[in-house]
Amino acid sequence: MTDQPDQKRRRALFIIDVQNDFTEGGALGVTGGAAVAAGISELLARHPERYDEVFASRDWHDGDNDNGGHFAEGAEPDFIVTWPRHCVAGTPGAEYHPDLDTRPVDWHVRKGQGRPAYSIFEGTTDDGESLGEKLDELGITDVDVAGIATDYCVLASARDALEAGRRVRVLSDLVAGVAQQSSAAALATLSVAGAEVTRSE
Repeated sequence: MTDQPDQKRRRALFIIDVQNDFTEGGALGVTGGAAVAAGISELLARHPERYDEVFASRDWHDGDNDNGGHFAEGAEPDFIVTWPRHCVAGTPGAEYHPDLDTRPVDWHVRKGQGRPAYSIFEGTTDDGESLGEKLDELGITDVDVAGIATDYCVLASARDALEAGRRVRVLSDLVAGVAQQSSAAALATLSVAGAEVTRSE
């Protein structure tokens, strides 16, 4: 997307994978996941006019195959390329965390249907459009990113948003990662790439 000086800027929020399996007690739960869910809900309740559009992604994996090698089958997961079964379509683990108020969400994006997928850009909306198509259609110029996990799907989603020509902010108080060191490295990588790492307030 070319940035026209007189173009009206339109901002979207990306809520990345705030699902039961990625929060405490889930198959791949991260510390702080539930707090991220509640924090995003509070942000949207306090500032309902901040975003022109709100997108929420979910891993939505097939239950009858290894999703292109994403699920470890017959071996221990390496937690880099292969993972335990998680976020299988239609299971409680794939649902949004109950502390995430989804009423403000305009667009639900499902990704990882039969294949590995980390970035929200690898998913499709309920009407079958790619995220890139939908962002162009809606004239989205700026993106804030929140959710789980900082060092995997948040990183991939924010990086793809930058590559798609959007101005990107990562809300550092509304993300949670698998590990502290890799999460800090992810935020540093995004900062170098051109994203603004900031707080939600």
